[in-house]
Amino acid sequence: MIARRALLALPLLAPWRQALAGAQVQEPLADAVRGVMAAAVADDAPPRPAFARLEDRLAYLRWLGAVSERLKKYKSEHRTRVEFLETAWYESRRAGLETALVLGLVQVESAFRKYAISKAGARGYMQVMPFWVRQIGDGDASRLFQMQTNLRFGCVILRHYLDVERGDLFMALVRYNGSRGRPEYPRLVFGARRTWQLKVA
Repeated sequence: MIARRALLALPLLAPWRQALAGAQVQEPLADAVRGVMAAAVADDAPPRPAFARLEDRLAYLRWLGAVSERLKKYKSEHRTRVEFLETAWYESRRAGLETALVLGLVQVESAFRKYAISKAGARGYMQVMPFWVRQIGDGDASRLFQMQTNLRFGCVILRHYLDVERGDLFMALVRYNGSRGRPEYPRLVFGARRTWQLKVA
C-alpha cells in the first residue's frame, strides 16, 4: 500500500514533466457499446507475433529494429524499448489502428513516459482518464500505469472515437484529447506519426 502511494505521488513531485492531455469529457455510453469496449479491454497477455510467411516475420523484425533505434532517445534500455514496441504493435493492430499513429499519439501525449499524469488527471503512456476504468474496466485506476493495460485502453478508446466519428481521424483525435474545436492536437499527432512511419520492405 505504501509503495502504491509513493508511486502515485511520484509524478506530482515533478510538475515540469506533466503530460500534454486535454480535459477529455466523460460521455454516456450505450449498454451495448460499454459491453463491447469492456470485452475489448479484458486483460490477457499479448501473444508473440505469429506469421504465416517468413517474409512477413522478417519485415516485422526490420520494423522493430528500425523503430527501436528511433525510440532510443525516449527509452534507453533495449529490453524495455522492445517490450514497449512489441506491445504497441500488438495493441494497435488488435484495435485496427496504424501502429505509427499510436506511437505518434504516445509521443505527443506523454513523451513515452509510463508514469505521466496530466493536470486533468489522465495517466500513463496514452493519457487515459480514470473514468474509463470505472466505465469499462475493473475500477482500479492504478492499473493505468501498467504498460499493456494503458496501451490497450488507449487503443480501444481511440478506436471507439474513430467509430463514433465514422472514420474521421482528425475528429477522433480531437475527441481523444478533449480539445474539440481546436486543430492543434491532431496536427501534432499527425506530425509525430511521420517519425514512426517506416518503409522496411
